[in-house]
Amino acid sequence: MNGFSVTTDKTQFDFDVIYNFISQSYWARGIPRDTLEKAINHSLCFAVLNSEHQQVGFARLITDKSTFAYLADVFILEPYRGLGLSKLLMSTISEHSELQGLRRIMLATRDAHDLYTQFGFKPIENPHSLMQNWQPDIYQVQD
Repeated sequence: MNGFSVTTDKTQFDFDVIYNFISQSYWARGIPRDTLEKAINHSLCFAVLNSEHQQVGFARLITDKSTFAYLADVFILEPYRGLGLSKLLMSTISEHSELQGLRRIMLATRDAHDLYTQFGFKPIENPHSLMQNWQPDIYQVQD
């Protein structure tokens, strides 16, 4: 797509770009570098690269590659938004061979519902059946 590509080859990832964005995000503000590095190493990840092979986007799936996946840490850098790159990223994820036949893919988003509905995501029908142990401030330094 107009000089942009998506790869799962982690040797092409720019960890500084990923860390700088995610550590400032509303969902993982303050995440330690080593925690994010470990998460990436143990996940199926996708990077959006421009024609100069610079990273401009990212997504991470925590998955057993058989029945379940959780989509997390999705972003496109601000200067590259509005170019259809989030759709390119989501299309690539949706078509990836290791993610076919999954019973459930989940995600949480505050502001991108319109994007995800284009790829089959819907509000949870029975939210009362789901539970969580959520610690939203786990990365915040305690005084």
